[in-house]
Amino acid sequence: TDISDANVEEHLADLDAVIVPGGFGRRGVEGKIACVRHCRERRIPYLGICLGFQVAVIEFARDVLGLGLASSTEFDGPEFRTPYPVISELPEQKQIEGLGGTMRLGAQDVVIVPGTLAHFLAGGAATIRERFRHRYEVDPEYIARLESGGMIFSGRHPHRPIMQILELPQSEHPYFIGAQFHPELTSRPLRTQPLFMGLMAAAIRRRQALDPSGTEP
Repeated sequence: TDISDANVEEHLADLDAVIVPGGFGRRGVEGKIACVRHCRERRIPYLGICLGFQVAVIEFARDVLGLGLASSTEFDGPEFRTPYPVISELPEQKQIEGLGGTMRLGAQDVVIVPGTLAHFLAGGAATIRERFRHRYEVDPEYIARLESGGMIFSGRHPHRPIMQILELPQSEHPYFIGAQFHPELTSRPLRTQPLFMGLMAAAIRRRQALDPSGTEP
């Protein structure tokens, strides 16, 4: 399906925040990537969850780093294999395929980088514990290049080069964050997971900043 800037603009015109949730397979991925680009460039609050984290990395690699064919090896097929696999299975995951699967599942620790948006949302905690359900990761070979382009990996695995939270500097975007884990699994009606609270606060600020005509001042 052809995803044009006009189509994305039309569908997202009235939104004050966007969540791209988790999922598997290549169906609809280019549309998700187009939505990420729209949110990043238009400074619309964005939360990516699992696949939403991964497509944020892909979009950044394509449109900021200039790696136009960047993608995930999950979407490779007989007709196309990405030359820039910014998202892929890690080597240690591939090695355990014969044991019945390569997914990272269940509760795991996330080390938070001080001074980041994630650190603020975590209430200053050095480590948080969240639940995961995924197979693909940011390929370690691209981490330094993504960081040099301005992406911040503010949550990481305690011991391995596995990126678990990403964000953009708040000087460039009011709220752009992605989590490889699933915050909805630890969120409760009276104890909302902070990533959702932050998104809603950013959406309210955006709405309040709009003038009566619906355009940004």
